[in-house]
Amino acid sequence: MNSPLISLRGVGRTFAAGEQDITVLRDVDLDIHAGEFVAIIGASGSGKSTLMNILGCLDRPSMGQYHFGGQDVAALDAGAQATLRREHFGFIFQRYHLLGDLDAVGNVETPAIYAGMAAGARRARAADLLGQLGLSNRLDHRPNALSGGQQQRVSVARALMNGGEVILADEPTGALDSKSGADLIALLKDLNAKGHTIIVVTHDPNVAAHAGRTIEISDGVILRDTRSTSAPAPILRLDVTRTNADAFALAGRLRAAFAIATGAMRAHPLRSFLTMLGIIIGIASVVLVVALGAGSQAKVLKDISSLGTNTITIRAGTGFGSRDAGRIRTLVPSDALALSQQDFAANVSPAVNTQMTVVAGAISAAVQINGVSSDYFPVHAYTVSQGAAFSQDDIETLGQVAVIDDATRKTFFPDGRDPVGEVLILGRVPVRVIGVVVAGGASFGPDSLKVWVPYTTAMSRLTGQSHLSNIEVQVASTYTSAEAEAAIETLMLARHGTRDFFLSNADTIRQTITSTAKTLTALVAAIAVISLIVGGIGVMNIMLVSVTERTKEIGLRMAIGARASDITSQFLIEAVMLALIGGVIGIALALGGGAIAGLFAANLPLIFSPASVVVAFLSSTLIGITFGYLPARSASKLDPVVALSRD
Repeated sequence: MNSPLISLRGVGRTFAAGEQDITVLRDVDLDIHAGEFVAIIGASGSGKSTLMNILGCLDRPSMGQYHFGGQDVAALDAGAQATLRREHFGFIFQRYHLLGDLDAVGNVETPAIYAGMAAGARRARAADLLGQLGLSNRLDHRPNALSGGQQQRVSVARALMNGGEVILADEPTGALDSKSGADLIALLKDLNAKGHTIIVVTHDPNVAAHAGRTIEISDGVILRDTRSTSAPAPILRLDVTRTNADAFALAGRLRAAFAIATGAMRAHPLRSFLTMLGIIIGIASVVLVVALGAGSQAKVLKDISSLGTNTITIRAGTGFGSRDAGRIRTLVPSDALALSQQDFAANVSPAVNTQMTVVAGAISAAVQINGVSSDYFPVHAYTVSQGAAFSQDDIETLGQVAVIDDATRKTFFPDGRDPVGEVLILGRVPVRVIGVVVAGGASFGPDSLKVWVPYTTAMSRLTGQSHLSNIEVQVASTYTSAEAEAAIETLMLARHGTRDFFLSNADTIRQTITSTAKTLTALVAAIAVISLIVGGIGVMNIMLVSVTERTKEIGLRMAIGARASDITSQFLIEAVMLALIGGVIGIALALGGGAIAGLFAANLPLIFSPASVVVAFLSSTLIGITFGYLPARSASKLDPVVALSRD
């Protein structure tokens, strides 16, 4: 007789139960030749299922040797054992173990996915096998739409998908009625006649009677091994599909893993959405915060530019908020005159600021009075919309003339008449309006009504003071702000003999505010990133729960030949898909929310940059990979036989 296909010597299996060990198999010696029909019979707890699990490489013996086709199975790692299951074994389970989310064809073709068979070929083979088993009109039916006998025939077709050189059937008739059971036995005998090695585990003597060889086991020990026929069935050439390990096969398995992952997501839409919710909120928050930060920064820069670019302001005191600022009155018009004669000064405007009640006819209001020179308006990017600004002659003659802004025009001349030539009473001093100006951009500080008069007029006729509030210098284009600032300090120190003044630079303010805006954006973005991390943890937790819920499915996939890498790919792809879809939805919500906010809040500055969207997308991908790896790895490490037995 030829060498046995399966050979066991001294095989035992022991399980730990608390502090004790329970021995299920003891010193099993067994040879099975190719083409045999073997029934392993015994009562519940006799060890027959454990023996079948060892034969099918679902479990490893605690002792002894197991050779398959002359190969030492104990020397094979998990991947090699998966290959052995995939290429040589087909399993028929008592409870069918069909995947509920797949139709009949999908269930049958699953082993061929892990064997690397092309999608079209495996689908055609699955349909052909089901047709041979009388299920050609049930190809698109899911398990819950099939009878018990039909489900078992689907599992038989699945066992034959990769060839089924050895078919292991665990109580195959246990869940069937008598007719379906008889049909299945007839089918197994027919397969045996075609050359398949059939190993049936049963407790039913009537089922065992159909086998050519019966092995009776009790308490883990083989009691009897009897043959009803003298020789195994003739071995015919089997249609066996071997694993294709090339790059195309790998791509096919990845595509299949993608299909399995998306199918699982579609099967549980609410769970998938709740899993994505944390990612959606986190991504939307990050994109919106970055857009708000960029918009706010742009608005700040625009506002600063409207105040006058490259402008240096000289004020009395030692700094903003200094207690001595009100007592120091050393800034005088001659300082402004001296500064205006310097090369670095494009425009110089001395300023005197006060607030008064202004009256025009029956209307009165509190107005900010600014005594300035004619250079003030180009320094601050004001343009004249009506009339004209005052001239140098008005400065020198202490002219009682005024320029107003548009808000002041609307307040004192609500009837829309031309204000030019009209008279305003500033306190007790009448002035004639000669022009209306409009700001070239926004300005800082609270909105107020503004009236500008020559600074000489303000000092002599309105405030009676001899000192200036400040002096503004617009730096010439041939000088940098730093050069002009150094020159101003030198000149002012020479004139005053002490540092009783301080400088503020519009560029410095811009840099400070920009830096602050970036810091605040980073801070809020960091908070949003925390929500991303929380979302990622949510993905991991849900995926871990999913692994627990789908333990039996994982065990089944491993039993029909899935590698650990196939299981890892399936769950990792699912986690990444959840994160990616959540990221896309989050980005869409952010963009949509920004558009809606722009319609109802025009002053809300939002600038969406492609970079922030790309970073958000990459972040969601990274979250899926990072937080999906642990559940995926956990799934791939499950023991097939333990997973299959899990409720």
